[in-house]
Amino acid sequence: MLNFKKEIAKQIANVTNVNEKEIEKYIEIPKENTNGDYAFPCFKLAKELKKAPPVIANDIKEKIEIDEKIISKIEIVGGYINFYINKETLSKEVLKEFENNKEYGKSEIGKEKNIVIDYSAPNIAKPFHIGHLRSTVIGAALYNIYKYLGYNTIGINHLGDYGTQFGKLIEGYKLWGKEYNIENDPINELTKIYIRINDLCKKDENVLEQCRYNFKLLEEGDSYCKEIWTKFRDLSLKEFQKVYDLLGSKFDSWNGEAFYSDKMQEIIEILNKTGKLVESQGARIIDLADKGINTPCIIEKSNGSTTYATRDLAAILYRARTYNFDKALYVTSYEQTLHFKQVFEVAKLLGLDEKYTNGLEHVPFGMVLLPTGKMSTREGNVVKLEDLLNEAIERAYEIIEEKNSELEDKEEIAKKVGIGAVVFNDLANSRIKDEIFDWDTILNFQGDTGPYIQYTYVRTRSILEKATYIPLMKDIDIKLLQDEYSLNIIKIIYNFEDTLIQVTNKEEPSILSRYLIDLAKAFSNFYNENKILGEEEKLQKARIYMTYMVSNILKIGMSLLGIQMPEKM
Repeated sequence: MLNFKKEIAKQIANVTNVNEKEIEKYIEIPKENTNGDYAFPCFKLAKELKKAPPVIANDIKEKIEIDEKIISKIEIVGGYINFYINKETLSKEVLKEFENNKEYGKSEIGKEKNIVIDYSAPNIAKPFHIGHLRSTVIGAALYNIYKYLGYNTIGINHLGDYGTQFGKLIEGYKLWGKEYNIENDPINELTKIYIRINDLCKKDENVLEQCRYNFKLLEEGDSYCKEIWTKFRDLSLKEFQKVYDLLGSKFDSWNGEAFYSDKMQEIIEILNKTGKLVESQGARIIDLADKGINTPCIIEKSNGSTTYATRDLAAILYRARTYNFDKALYVTSYEQTLHFKQVFEVAKLLGLDEKYTNGLEHVPFGMVLLPTGKMSTREGNVVKLEDLLNEAIERAYEIIEEKNSELEDKEEIAKKVGIGAVVFNDLANSRIKDEIFDWDTILNFQGDTGPYIQYTYVRTRSILEKATYIPLMKDIDIKLLQDEYSLNIIKIIYNFEDTLIQVTNKEEPSILSRYLIDLAKAFSNFYNENKILGEEEKLQKARIYMTYMVSNILKIGMSLLGIQMPEKM
């Protein structure tokens, strides 16, 4: 498909002798249609060309040579050059590309590049709560989108199945295990033990020390501790799978922290040889003050047990060797920003090729907050994700029952709408923002929500079903799609692949969410202003084809976000 942005960049580069890729980076899509389809801010070149932006804009406009079949008009507004694309050419390009490629927007730009995405990562023996939702759905969306763009994508569920918390659970189980029915209700019962032992640790330092010692025994392979730990892990994974089944989550690797227990000694040996691993208050640390990080990275605690950082370093080394990654993403809460700054800096001491250390990237996100504030397992104040998803399904069912009680397969549709609503709500806003969970917003069929997009998709399916046929692209008269509402849809569809690329450039799935809202709204306007069925044959064919394109792209886009579409609602 013709790349209008590249064409504009090439012509500006020819006139200014500035690198074409540099120019392309600065070309914008204006928010208002009145400012053209693309705009170039000339102030970006003011320093390099030693001229005022309006002067640069005029120079470029006078010298530029662009085929009128590509650009129909150029205007200058202040220091901006606004480019208006030839609408007929745009329409032809989009329809031709769509006809040739039913997986519209799919590409091979990531061919032979490996992306590792570390996401979800719940803690074993703790509730899989609403706070884990963000990592799971943001990671899954990035996984899907990278894959769609041709990358070899590896999804890793780096389970929290190691650490002092297990020393606490082992101690609690030793003290009170017989009081709890762990086999029947593992997560809830283990949570009760965890809260109880945690309270005891606050009151009695000796108990806390015993818990730390239990974990050291676990690291050393003590048979009793290992047996209890294995039991906790197996029972927890069975419970977690219920949530993953509801969300449709799948992973290529379930290697959690415990997987690296026999790989940490190598990390300590490598760091020892650098001379940077020093003793501090009985622990062994890497001082990072010279790197602008004032908190040292603890590699080994004073009792000889390892830390999250040691295990993450072992994981980096293992993943570099196993997956030869070009990029390794860590999708976790912004509360872990310092941790990853430390780990990524220390990783530079492991003797890895710069390709790997440069490819490490933390993808932080804000918290999910209840109206009452933050959650904490220690305080017993959590909302289990399985309960929340089931409630979403129940609420969606009630709404569907009220709107269309005769609908068949209401249970299956409610599942797609309820879970889709929760997932879309999580992906609709910038990931770094904290999110307050509000049912009235999430399940609104009229707002910027998942149900609104699903409803728009169902409307397209209904129109296509009534039409009984999909016209061939060769039978479409492009001139009949030059009205404002049709062109608005065509422009949005044209930008689909570029939207997916922007998602991967910024690791920001909300860019795709906003795109899908814009497309759904554009179709609603098109539907309200244009009669689709019952028109003169040529016009009807053109509008049915437009509906068909919107339907497909809404379904592809929502699928990439991990959301299924109902065919009826």
